[in-house]
Amino acid sequence: MLQGWHGWVGTFTGVVLLTVAVLPLAALMVWALARRRIVTGTRPGWAWRMSLAEVGIVYGTVPWIWMIMLPGERAGAVPGRVSLVPLRDLFTILADGGPVTATGQVVGNLLVFAALGFLAPLRFAALASVPRILALAAGCSVLVEVAQYVLRLDRVSSVDDVLLNTAGAGLAALASRRWWLAPAETSSDRPRPAPAPGR
Repeated sequence: MLQGWHGWVGTFTGVVLLTVAVLPLAALMVWALARRRIVTGTRPGWAWRMSLAEVGIVYGTVPWIWMIMLPGERAGAVPGRVSLVPLRDLFTILADGGPVTATGQVVGNLLVFAALGFLAPLRFAALASVPRILALAAGCSVLVEVAQYVLRLDRVSSVDDVLLNTAGAGLAALASRRWWLAPAETSSDRPRPAPAPGR
């Protein structure tokens, strides 16, 4: 078992366990948001869709950001490091850690913004476009890498991470494309008008 608060919030294992533990809370949040929308007049189908997408984006993204922002052993003692040569870090990981480590690194980076890429177009018609999802994911990934550098977390701010994070969001967006919102459907969050008197 994990000992102390650091074991829960300061380690990969702790973050994973906490993510699983709060799944019922996330499901309850979806239910509460959907019920609130239905009460205010939103169609039930849209209410559940929007609530699931909103909670899913947060639940599926925050733990990954949390993990990649965990400080290394020499955080604060070493300056930030930057790698701007595409694929160099991946080849280094492959050479040093082998294919299993490299595969884990690639899959992990692909999943960081996968929930955002999959669910954002289902909730926001303005994001129902692969180029827009790619731009959003790239921007978010750059912010994370800059934060790692500025906060001196003993991590490498790498262009490979940005590329993989962005690719993961794009692939997830393509997987959900059949359910994207159309521009004509953006009125879903507005209450239905009350019927006219006498009707």
